[in-house]
Amino acid sequence: MFQYKAAVVQAAPILLDKQKTIDKIGQLVREAASKKAELILFPEVIIPGYPRGLSFGTVVGSRSEEGRDLFLTYWENAIEIPGPEIELLGKLAKAAKAFLVVGVTEKDTVSDTLYCTLIYFSNKGEYLGKHRKIKPTAAERIIWGEGDGKDLTVYDTTHGKIGGLICWENYMPLARMALYQQGLEIYLAPTADCRQSWQATMEHIAVESRCYVLGCNQFVTKNQYPQELQKEIENQSSPLCSGGSVIISPLGKVLAGPLFNEEGILYADIDHREIIKSKMDFDVIGHYNRPDIFEFRVKDDNG
Repeated sequence: MFQYKAAVVQAAPILLDKQKTIDKIGQLVREAASKKAELILFPEVIIPGYPRGLSFGTVVGSRSEEGRDLFLTYWENAIEIPGPEIELLGKLAKAAKAFLVVGVTEKDTVSDTLYCTLIYFSNKGEYLGKHRKIKPTAAERIIWGEGDGKDLTVYDTTHGKIGGLICWENYMPLARMALYQQGLEIYLAPTADCRQSWQATMEHIAVESRCYVLGCNQFVTKNQYPQELQKEIENQSSPLCSGGSVIISPLGKVLAGPLFNEEGILYADIDHREIIKSKMDFDVIGHYNRPDIFEFRVKDDNG
């Protein structure tokens, strides 16, 4: 049975600069590795940043040229898979000897559409795969397309069965069930939501799934935005995102965090025995399931 230390990194990107952001990620990975972390999680779209407060020049029925220029900058700082940034992140994982999971904006190599994507690396630096957010929320749909759901995947690793959903995908019961039925044990929830209601969601998912839940957010202030964007965010509250990263046990006990109003790294011990113990009285896909009443499936290519 596996036992190890996990790390959740609460940090801001260097907004709209993927190379400087990857440099910062490298520093934080090395810091977490120095504390013996063997699984390291970063927030939703830390590369090249969650564009909170930005309109991209859109109102219903109209777009501006300035907004298209900003979208181009965002697009230029997205990453391709495969691509050089994937190689850099893989090298970071290998050097740290840790599983590394990072939220990015992905640029599709065929269509040029952008996706809010979660990417996974093994502790040997191997790129394991990705998950594209299946439903961007509200105005996020201006910049990100919808994933097709084919990558609702749980990775069976030496450190447990690892998988996750991005931000408000975690409010979708059927998306959660798609992971649960694969035997998920370590549930990753990178987000941009810093409200108290999100903390309740993380605790609920822990006791529902009987998984360790790693919730990961950014801490972002106005002065971290480029000068040319300051006017657009002048009426936004500060900080723009207060964080709230947290690690929760399979029985809903908060093990680390929630962390607010600062950057930092949370650590907690992962122990497979605690997952087993938690399932004595509840197992959403096992003895507490009622397949004689309910049927659940994820559509494949044949419908």
